[in-house]
Amino acid sequence: MATIVKTPSGTWKAVIRKTGWPTASKTFRTKRDAEDWARRTEDDMVRGVYIQRAPGERMTVEAALKRYLREVTPTKRESTRVSEHKKAQPLLRHLGKYSLAALSADIVAQYRDMRLAGDPGENGKLIPRSNNTVRLELALLSHLFTVAIKEWGIGLPFNPVSQIRRPPPGAGRNRRLTPIETKRLLVAVDAYSNPMFSWIVRIALETGMRLSEIGGLRLSQVDLQKRVVRLDITKNSSPRTVPLTKAATAAFQAAIDNPIRPPETDLVFFGEPGRDGMRRPYLFDKAWTDAKKAAGLTDFRFHDLRHEAVSRLVEAGLSDQEVAAISGHRSMQMLKRYTHLRAEDLVGKLDKLGG
Repeated sequence: MATIVKTPSGTWKAVIRKTGWPTASKTFRTKRDAEDWARRTEDDMVRGVYIQRAPGERMTVEAALKRYLREVTPTKRESTRVSEHKKAQPLLRHLGKYSLAALSADIVAQYRDMRLAGDPGENGKLIPRSNNTVRLELALLSHLFTVAIKEWGIGLPFNPVSQIRRPPPGAGRNRRLTPIETKRLLVAVDAYSNPMFSWIVRIALETGMRLSEIGGLRLSQVDLQKRVVRLDITKNSSPRTVPLTKAATAAFQAAIDNPIRPPETDLVFFGEPGRDGMRRPYLFDKAWTDAKKAAGLTDFRFHDLRHEAVSRLVEAGLSDQEVAAISGHRSMQMLKRYTHLRAEDLVGKLDKLGG
């Protein structure tokens, strides 16, 4: 049986001591509320479904997220660590003061709708967020609850994020380079003072490798005799071997023969030493912005080079399985999102079918 006592402050405290269960207690404003809670809690204990909710009521989303970023995020790849710290900021700003127990599905749904409709920027203007941005933020919040329940022993009845609709994935980009745009872009990157920039762009356009994959390449991963690059760390954690076109092979050969290559690094594309004396992958954000401007390219991102490369592989006649083996796509669904064939390039094939 529960013990109900009146505290010196005039509230009512219910204490439950039951064999096989930790002592549970909670304070209420009225005696009736204390009795109701005690009755429900004892019933849950009898049925074996009792959950200690106090930790979830005490821990805020802010505290939980900071613990997650401190304990869980460092176990992931560097690119993921950076992105999770960024995704955590709007969650902290809008949901940080809620306790884990108080964060209900309807509150999470309101957050979803608010982010999609527009979150005020620095100037107060509403900035709508893309479906994928909000999906990734919700995925981080959902995994936080999963870890809190399964690993931290936080007593929560369910994960509120699993109870709501997530925004559908955004439509895949279909930005392709025309032959003239390709020529202008290559002229612009070739004009840059550091030739590594040109080699990286050409390799991305020829192989479809991600920027993170190219930037982190080590000399031991490039086999020019067999004309392949072995990727050990990829976005989907599945190693793969990428065959090289003649143009990609020439770019890699030039990069490996770089006359200013320092002896202390085995990075194919290396930056200047940091404060700690370590060299990290070569960065070229400003060079890329300048090259796009010089080439007259609008609404074009570096990742679109991957789209272009994958689409060209399909147009060259490679099967979906062959293209996926090169690009690293784990499903045909994702491969189709990255593949955009030009209708004008298919006209010739249709003519052949017609005889």
